[in-house]
Amino acid sequence: MAIELLCRKIGMTRIFTESGDSIAVTVLEAGPNPVVQKKTDETDGYNAIQLAFGERRRKNIGKPVLGHFAKAGVAPRKYLGESRLSAEEVAKYEVGQDVKVDVFQAGQRIDVIGTSRGRGTAGVVKRHNFKISRSTHGTHEGFRHGGSIGAGGYPGRVIKGLKMFGRHGNAHATTRNVRVARVDAARNLLLVHGSVPGHPNALVRVRAAKSAK
Repeated sequence: MAIELLCRKIGMTRIFTESGDSIAVTVLEAGPNPVVQKKTDETDGYNAIQLAFGERRRKNIGKPVLGHFAKAGVAPRKYLGESRLSAEEVAKYEVGQDVKVDVFQAGQRIDVIGTSRGRGTAGVVKRHNFKISRSTHGTHEGFRHGGSIGAGGYPGRVIKGLKMFGRHGNAHATTRNVRVARVDAARNLLLVHGSVPGHPNALVRVRAAKSAK
């Protein structure tokens, strides 16, 4: 169990390492995430802390949610998220405390969780990586088709779960074992190597890698 920091994906750029190598990185605005609520086995049946992130107009928030933030002494935020932790780790945090980007360090392996970009309706080649038909031996009008979708006899129907065309992207996605390239604590920025799920300004969650290589 590890804390999941709520972040905003700003975009991608390139930085230079100390050795002079140029690497592609994704820039994340990582917090600060104030602690809005602490949950324990005694009160809720499990141990967790609830974090908030993002700006939101007060007039667009319902009274129950405003009361929830007021009870914690935290200004209303746009997003709320829970991090399952052990009882010992939950005890380290207090309601109203800011969790900042310094919980991570350069060189650390992390998992980035988000929603992939929506690609609209796509065929089987783009959506499921089907092989394109050969352009010889009489093939015509079906270079990017999926081929047969069922048996000629039994069961005489299209089996559920068959890979076909449809909506591509806009799904829960996790990029595992991403390396932290740089931590800018002064500006609350986290620079991670390579790409992560989501469009610019998308909400992503960052945690320590569960299975670091």
